[in-house]
Amino acid sequence: MPTSLARPRVAAVSYLNTVPLIWGLEHGPSRGAFDVQYCVPSECADRMRRGDADIGLIPVIEMARQGFDYCPGTGIACDGEVRSILLISKVPPAQIRTVVADSGSRTSVMLARVILDSVFDTRPSITVAPPSLGDMLLAADAALVIGDPALHIEPDALPYHVLDLGAEWKRFTGLPMVFAMWSGAPQFTTEANSRVFVDSLRFGMREMDTIVAAESAERGLPSETVRTYLTRHIRFELGENEYEGLRTYLRHAARLEPTLLIRDALTVTP
Repeated sequence: MPTSLARPRVAAVSYLNTVPLIWGLEHGPSRGAFDVQYCVPSECADRMRRGDADIGLIPVIEMARQGFDYCPGTGIACDGEVRSILLISKVPPAQIRTVVADSGSRTSVMLARVILDSVFDTRPSITVAPPSLGDMLLAADAALVIGDPALHIEPDALPYHVLDLGAEWKRFTGLPMVFAMWSGAPQFTTEANSRVFVDSLRFGMREMDTIVAAESAERGLPSETVRTYLTRHIRFELGENEYEGLRTYLRHAARLEPTLLIRDALTVTP
């Protein structure tokens, strides 16, 4: 159980890809350890910035921007195709000049910028909107859709250019991509709290059959899609390869956003 403060306020992401991470906080021996609230990734970051949460599963780009520490060992990552971060374009990627991004995204927006700049030599303007693919593509050359809305899209059925940004990052760097981590001030990112998050994930992975059944019904997704996504596309345990991917991502991000404070994120290892 956490020892730093009683029941820290935890901002957790409401997407499918976080369910194994928080399953133990809701259903396992760790339930009641934290006061857990749910929102999209961008709102998690905003709650942390406002001081409305003590620990957040926040986009790693916001972890760097806000100068937070992190709880090592767990997070949301991929090592290749991620399936839930799709850049869908009416034109070839090198011709993209405008992008409408899902308003819930932060890390993925920067990842799109890095990939488009480094691989396709284009720096489009980016605006945000709710994740409605048709409306997004009416307003721009390309749409960035993340999370559950992306899982409801069948990329091969679309008459557009579709980039899976997890696969593009792996092709570009040869490294995993880390999207979000449990982050906060040092008084909350303690060894005890980190252990609760690790234990919660391990409980969730043991309960995968239960998670698949519950979440496929809740989110209107085929059970095999849910299982494949949570066991093959998403990585929840973070090791040195994932942290090297994080450092590489932040170096590229700093090139596009020179004011980014990345020193701690680049030097602290688990």
